Amino acid sequence: MKRIEWFVLFINSFCKKTEFSYKILNKYIMMSKSLKRISKKEALVKAQNLCAQQEKCESDIRKKLYDWKVSPSDFDDIINDLLKDKFIDEQRYATSFTKEKIRFNKWGKIKIEYSLNQKNIPHNYIKNALEKISETDYDILLENELLKKLKTIKDTDEYTVKSKLVRYALSKGFENGKVFDIITSILKKQK
Repeated sequence: MKRIEWFVLFINSFCKKTEFSYKILNKYIMMSKSLKRISKKEALVKAQNLCAQQEKCESDIRKKLYDWKVSPSDFDDIINDLLKDKFIDEQRYATSFTKEKIRFNKWGKIKIEYSLNQKNIPHNYIKNALEKISETDYDILLENELLKKLKTIKDTDEYTVKSKLVRYALSKGFENGKVFDIITSILKKQK
């Protein structure tokens, strides 16, 4: 608080009391509040509340702890408490992440696997989560996405249409072989 008091005195003594000086003062006060560290106990309670609201993985919580300015020496203790109390479960997270990304974002398996790897989820958990995806639903999803994209393509050249569909499907994270097979069947139906 002493730094803020000193800054207030500086602003008042050397600057006119203008709207600009009050803006500077408010920015400084907000900065000093954001630099405040929170205790290990407060961080644990915040993390528990966060995990209770939405599925989180260990790397998500580590990022939050860093953002909250928690001492890095407390990270492992907080994470271990959350794991012990089942607030964090990597297998459960991988399964829910996979379902969410397929249902709402219409991602393919490759993109989901890549995202989970980025979050340091163990490979066997990723494999189990991806195996739970129904192949028929997955094929229908890819076909529906390609049909939506096909409606937006204005070109009539078959090669251009096919390349745009392939690029789109691969950017969504679908597998090469599956993409080519479904695009071929869609284009045969269109003729």
